[in-house]
Amino acid sequence: MTSASAVGVAVAGAAGRMGRMLVSAITRADDLRLAGAVDHPDAPEKGADAGELAGVGHLGVPIVGDVAELADFDVLVDFSVATATLDKLDFCTSNGKAVVIGTTGFEETGLDTIRRAAQAVPIVMAPNMSVGVNVAFKLIEFAARALGDDVDVEVFEAHHRHKIDAPSGTAVRMGEILAETLNRDIATDAVYGREGITGEREGRTIGFHSLRGGDIVGEHTVTFAGTGERIEITHRAGSRENFAAGAVRAIRFVARREPGLYGMGEVLGL
Repeated sequence: MTSASAVGVAVAGAAGRMGRMLVSAITRADDLRLAGAVDHPDAPEKGADAGELAGVGHLGVPIVGDVAELADFDVLVDFSVATATLDKLDFCTSNGKAVVIGTTGFEETGLDTIRRAAQAVPIVMAPNMSVGVNVAFKLIEFAARALGDDVDVEVFEAHHRHKIDAPSGTAVRMGEILAETLNRDIATDAVYGREGITGEREGRTIGFHSLRGGDIVGEHTVTFAGTGERIEITHRAGSRENFAAGAVRAIRFVARREPGLYGMGEVLGL
């Protein structure tokens, strides 16, 4: 049973696959309550009960087309698309609503908007909220520090056919960790795929490779290829439940924080 002091959560992109998973996870948490659901104004699911759509029964929370139609919530959680996430930030900052952002694919101007918003409200933002992925981030950092420039580093990722950005936000973050640890510049040292006569591999290269197909939830591998040996750190997601579980932890964290931009490292104490 949900407690009277439960954190009120609004889910953006509630009609989508991840949105439905978030609705389900929130309703299973005793200290959270689903306080709102929003999706695109033209979504055919607009007006439907978010609980029924998520398969958890009638909750009396209809999906609306504008976050401004919602009022009674403490935290907005958004795993939709970059433009939609940015559209909701003004409302959240103006009304003191904390935000959890799992959306990827932001341009630098969008990231600047999020940083400014974090001066007014607490925001947790992560390209991947899976607990396992965030542990993998730490393992990648450790391996890069230990192996240094004696190995070549490559990042491989695979996702379902519907994903609209590449490389994935998680793969980009893995590349950033490699660059930060190995004192490289992701802007100049990254190579995205290879074709034709490419010449010998440059030692500072951080390679990225993306696969899109089927219903792959998410797979990421960082390869450290040396002479006579190779280390691979891999995370495979079998369902979206791990992302939802991480998002629930982020919601609990951000609901009680001062304004600022936080990551899953802070949420998980890593």
